[in-house]
Amino acid sequence: MSDQRFLVRKAAVLGAGVMGAQIAAHLVNANIETLLFELPGDADNLNSNVIKAVEKLKKQEPAPLSVKNKASCIQPANYDQHLELLKECDLVIEAIAERMDWKRDLYVKIAPFLGEHTVFASNTSGLSINQLAEAFPENLRHRFCGIHFFNPPRYMHLVELIPCHVSDAVMLDHLEEFLVTYLGKGVIRAKDTPNFIANRIGVFSLLATMHHSRSFDFGFDLVDALTGVLIGRPKSATFRTVDVVGLDTLAHVIHTMRDALPEDPWHRYFEVPDWLQGLIEIGALGEKVKRGVYQKIKNEIHVLDRATKEYRLSGADVDDDLKRLLKYSNPPEKFAALRNNQQPQAQFLWSIFRDLFHYCAIQLESIADNARDLDLAMRWGFGWNQGPFEIWQAAGWKQIALWIQEDIDAGKSMAQVPLPQWVMAIANSDGLQGVHSKQGSFAPAAGKLHARSQLPVYRRQLFPDRLIGEDTTYGETIFETDAVRLWHSGDRIAVLSFKSKMHTIGIDVLEGIQQAIKEAEQNWRALVIWQTEPPFSAGANLQKAAEKPKPETQSGNAPPAPPQPPTAFQMLLKKLRRTTQAAVLQVARELDMADVLMAKKLAEVEEMIKQFQQTSQMLRYSTIPTVAAVDGLALGGGCEFVMHCDRAVATMESYIGLVETGVGLLPAGGGCKELAMRSAQVARDGDPFPHLKYYFQTVAMAELARSAEQAKELGYLRFADTIIMHRFELLYVAKAQALAIAEAGYRPPLPMREIPVAGNTGIATIQSQLVNMREGGFISEHDNLIANKVAYVMCGGDLTPGSLVDEDWLLDLERAAFMELLATEKTQARIEYTLKTGKPLRN
Repeated sequence: MSDQRFLVRKAAVLGAGVMGAQIAAHLVNANIETLLFELPGDADNLNSNVIKAVEKLKKQEPAPLSVKNKASCIQPANYDQHLELLKECDLVIEAIAERMDWKRDLYVKIAPFLGEHTVFASNTSGLSINQLAEAFPENLRHRFCGIHFFNPPRYMHLVELIPCHVSDAVMLDHLEEFLVTYLGKGVIRAKDTPNFIANRIGVFSLLATMHHSRSFDFGFDLVDALTGVLIGRPKSATFRTVDVVGLDTLAHVIHTMRDALPEDPWHRYFEVPDWLQGLIEIGALGEKVKRGVYQKIKNEIHVLDRATKEYRLSGADVDDDLKRLLKYSNPPEKFAALRNNQQPQAQFLWSIFRDLFHYCAIQLESIADNARDLDLAMRWGFGWNQGPFEIWQAAGWKQIALWIQEDIDAGKSMAQVPLPQWVMAIANSDGLQGVHSKQGSFAPAAGKLHARSQLPVYRRQLFPDRLIGEDTTYGETIFETDAVRLWHSGDRIAVLSFKSKMHTIGIDVLEGIQQAIKEAEQNWRALVIWQTEPPFSAGANLQKAAEKPKPETQSGNAPPAPPQPPTAFQMLLKKLRRTTQAAVLQVARELDMADVLMAKKLAEVEEMIKQFQQTSQMLRYSTIPTVAAVDGLALGGGCEFVMHCDRAVATMESYIGLVETGVGLLPAGGGCKELAMRSAQVARDGDPFPHLKYYFQTVAMAELARSAEQAKELGYLRFADTIIMHRFELLYVAKAQALAIAEAGYRPPLPMREIPVAGNTGIATIQSQLVNMREGGFISEHDNLIANKVAYVMCGGDLTPGSLVDEDWLLDLERAAFMELLATEKTQARIEYTLKTGKPLRN
């Protein structure tokens, strides 16, 4: 394959099942026209199977499509009529059922129709790539490999790239670059071994946990309480994960390991437990049929009792002392306590970690190129906060290794094979603290450290996903306070990062932003607001309004402590399944105004709102370009800052919204003003109302964009704003945008001093609709009051339609309406109720 640029103009996915359809959805999310193939359906419409699959995509949660209308870019196709269309495709991905014979038969059928340069890949989760390649003519095998997406493909970061023996090396490099930048994935090169890397380790971890849960006679709910967030894994833990994956799917993967790994020292554990097989036989396959290890009965969660084979109410608790140990101890203390504590729950946790570490050490050389690939595969594919080797290294490599070997010698471990020699060689090394260091990660086959990939695409990741032991410095500090840090990386772009929890915005952050703007105007070409980890910002923190800002501190070149970036699965749980109400709850939590409200310190709040508006305006009218680099949540005030920067660069997985009405308030950091201005800018004959009414609905209903593309539809992002797929390329692209704007001879926009408003006619039109909704019982009296305040502000107040106002007029209306709502007992009750119960109050 030539080394010229690899472009995927058109792709095809073979198989319209759950994975195939969602892979097609993610390809069109990336603006790649995609054919979706399936077996012929109804006689009157042979594409009916694909059409049904695409319709399901529109209804699924979390949504596979960034916006629903992208579904129209998936072109239905079937194997009887449309194989000739494959010649037009640059990439074809097979995603049919995990049957070697079915896949090979399909390959024979479609091979004659592949284009001269078409790359063909299988999405198999564990079948041998080399055996699959044998079904191809020999002259095509160099264009074949495995591309294993994890479910759901839009959200899960990991893709395993698996070559066959003759896969073209240049093709693989091109594919990796495509998967990283255009599909936003974290790519791991896996060896052609059963279940590859993530499923091999992840399924072993599940089997080890099942084994020890049986040995300790622990219920499934207790095991999940122990093996979830307390040990840095997703909330779904072990058996809830089994339900999500599907009991039949898990059984298939276990059988693959049993049949393909007869020499594995842990082979005797590769069996489907009797209780799991029993559930499969009665059709209790997990979440997809609403019954598996868990079942919801009358709004209560029940769990299978292994002994009685009946469901009982779920609710096991972790020992309080163990919970405190897991939450507050450092890793060496934690693991010493787990091993030495005779409490059963502690011994259970030590056992599952010990056997996981043991398995990873033995299998690393055969399944992965180095320890980094294994750890990142588990973080990106299974949602662990840290990979197995990272956990081991943090706990003390040598001590853990000695304890593992002691347990092996004592017959306590699941297998008696000794640790490989390289484990103790690292333990006895003077220069290494474990398998990861600033120089690279250990590769057993080579017996040395492997640096990260040098493919050009990774130069775009200025600060890639870090592992323990790697360099975690973020540039050189310009100035730093308790709330923000302004820094640079040797170029002329200043980068501002917040240090507050969830990057909420209080007085201290506002003052830090203003100081950063002034510094950037004097000494830098542009200012980029970028957080070292998501979210961009959960909004204003009015509790800070009553606090005296702490004095600024200078810290030289010392960076803040590196945060642990959220895993793909955490992002899925925290952001992607969030309803608008849940987003409002997050705002309420992060705005935590209970103390301020109870103290009635409304004057301090109003001063903070003035500061907020002033900061937004400084971002808009700074003499240097300001760019918001958005990833994750940008709620309330965070959204308003995005709207006021000259440009936003957002990852596709950005969830942006003005959601203040959900807690009884309205946007007052310039959000209402900004939408009124945008309506005026596109007004015809001086009438902004046709556009304004849609913006009003967005604000009044606290709509949260579920993707950056939807944020454009809702008006939170502008047409000129840039959307990217890979979160670790965000800062690179944001800097490039900032520099391009600066190089074009940037001057700030001129203030709008003549903004036509919808006035009292616009207000009356909205009020008439609200009256109908109120009388119909769709909104409460207080909902009506809030919506009226929003309408009053966005329409410019009680003025004649077409009256001209300036920005200050709209900002004053915003601030006054905000304070009026904040002073009402019902808004205060909404905020306090939401904080206490986690639910919205409709009073």
